[in-house]
Amino acid sequence: MSTSSALPSDRWRTWFRRRDLAAFQSVARRHWPGAEPVLPRLSRSANHGLLWFGAAAGMAALGTSARSRRAALRGIASLAVASAAINTVGKGAVRRERPILDLVPVMRQLKRQPFTTSFPSGHAASAAAFATGVALESKGWGAVVAPVAVAVAASRVYTGVHYPSDVLAGAALGIGAAFALRGVVPTRGQLPAPGRPPADAPALPAGQDLVVVVNQESGSATAAAGLVRDALPLAEVLECAPADLSGALDKAARRGRALGVCGGDGTVNLAAAVAATHSLPLAVFPGGTLNHFAYDLGIETVHDTVTALTAGDAVRVDLGRFRPGPEGPGGPHGYFLNAFSLGVYPELVRTRERWAPRIGGWPAGVLAAFEVLRGERPLTAELQGRKRPLWLLFVGNGLFRRVGPAPGRRHNLADGLLDVRVVHGGRTPGLRLLAAAIAGPLSRSPVHAAVRRRQVRVSGLATGTPYAYDGEVAHSGSGLMIDKLPEALTVYCPMPV
Repeated sequence: MSTSSALPSDRWRTWFRRRDLAAFQSVARRHWPGAEPVLPRLSRSANHGLLWFGAAAGMAALGTSARSRRAALRGIASLAVASAAINTVGKGAVRRERPILDLVPVMRQLKRQPFTTSFPSGHAASAAAFATGVALESKGWGAVVAPVAVAVAASRVYTGVHYPSDVLAGAALGIGAAFALRGVVPTRGQLPAPGRPPADAPALPAGQDLVVVVNQESGSATAAAGLVRDALPLAEVLECAPADLSGALDKAARRGRALGVCGGDGTVNLAAAVAATHSLPLAVFPGGTLNHFAYDLGIETVHDTVTALTAGDAVRVDLGRFRPGPEGPGGPHGYFLNAFSLGVYPELVRTRERWAPRIGGWPAGVLAAFEVLRGERPLTAELQGRKRPLWLLFVGNGLFRRVGPAPGRRHNLADGLLDVRVVHGGRTPGLRLLAAAIAGPLSRSPVHAAVRRRQVRVSGLATGTPYAYDGEVAHSGSGLMIDKLPEALTVYCPMPV
């Protein structure tokens, strides 16, 4: 009985191996016009994931929105998951020998033959994982990457290092890895739309009666300004230096029915204060190194804002406020759209800005974090009536929720609340900050605490203590009062479909 019950499975395995070998031999015997100078090189370029790391770097550099960078990052992360699965489980589960190369023309064969087992194909898994991860964040980039991934997978059979079933199994594993990662770290499209009360704003087709102020030195703002001019030919677009932004924004607010701004978070912060003062709707065109406010609204490209302007779609959002403002007592209040902070972060921003012109934004950020965590001491402040040493006081305009393991996005920009996070002073500031980031909102421990408040009072500060708001740095007096103005700002925003 045991023999008869084993026969069907044995027959199936024999049939499958014969069909797999027949398919491999068919590929080996057939002449593929144009493939000989391309596929072997492509196969070698994918060794150790180098092709995909290069593709991710190109996407991040050439992409015009955060979606491109997210797609590149998700592609690499999916590749890493697939590679880990292949190397820890896949190769050891089925110890299959590589195909015999007798039928494969010498010109196709790789100069260095792989020495690992054949099943499944690691190259196919990496290619499929990267392409799937990219497509989950950006269908456009996915369509660009997919043909290359298919060619890499096919090259493994073409060069004779894998059977077709090895490639199919590897591709399936790679796709599964990308979807498994999505289950842990959702894509931006999976997240619910932020809570945003709708607001009345005039529809401005072609940008009529819109004045847009562009920060010439903010990230990709100059390139974005060209897109604005093309999409909104009736809009007035003014490009100016950072020192002239305040005056230009105030004049623009007096001339148009809506105020437009193109730049990063710091530039948008200035425009928001002006727009709220003049009771004008604000049109935000992301064009800076950091565009957190625009992204939290679902605005990732110039086209998103143009769509909202044409339809007259807008929402109301809260505006964070701190007193006294950057000009000190007697000056205007300070405002923030994203976050206000004391402690290591202002020092990090200041150090990053010093190094960024020389080595670039991201390397400067890493260097700044290393220097700040190594050399700074915690500040002493009285927070809500209690004096304590602090590594960081973070006050967010709305609750920041986690996207996967780290805080990332606000689901409600008009909740009337401040997201307050404190990292207490003590040893190992780096570990304390990391623990605070992983724990997320509304947590308490001896290392950190996170609560929601309508206002925060800070006193006992040393005069001149640096603080940061929306990426800008200023210096405090002995105390600060932080609160927010609920639904004080109207912003053009595309409605979710």
